[in-house]
Amino acid sequence: MTTVGLFTWTFYLAVPFWALMILAPTWSVTRRAVASPWVTLIPLVVYFALAIPRFGELWTVVSTPNLAALQAFLGQPYGAATIWAHLIAFDLFIGRWMYLEARARGIHPLIVSPILFLTIFLSPLGLVAFLVVRSLRIRSAHE
Repeated sequence: MTTVGLFTWTFYLAVPFWALMILAPTWSVTRRAVASPWVTLIPLVVYFALAIPRFGELWTVVSTPNLAALQAFLGQPYGAATIWAHLIAFDLFIGRWMYLEARARGIHPLIVSPILFLTIFLSPLGLVAFLVVRSLRIRSAHE
């Protein structure tokens, strides 16, 4: 498969899990589907397919942070696709944790679903929003 094809498939491999967590959060199938942290391996398969052939270059970029080297790596289709797969997998890992944490703490899905949607596209903002909601829930549970 081409780099472009791998790039495209990365997001689509994660979409079913996001759809379940956002659109069917209370469905028993959703809970079973995202119960294991191993679901994040699905988009990581793409990451490994892209990273392994260029591991030396990737290692140099991440082990000795240098903006110019990172720009050069990301300027290549394989570099951008590799980092994209990394982001998709870790966003899914964070989203999965947020979903499970919200269920465990009794945070209503109508609050969590928009936060999960935000997390798909801007995970730092989604994570901060969830941490605020989670903190408020913890505080109200102790009062």
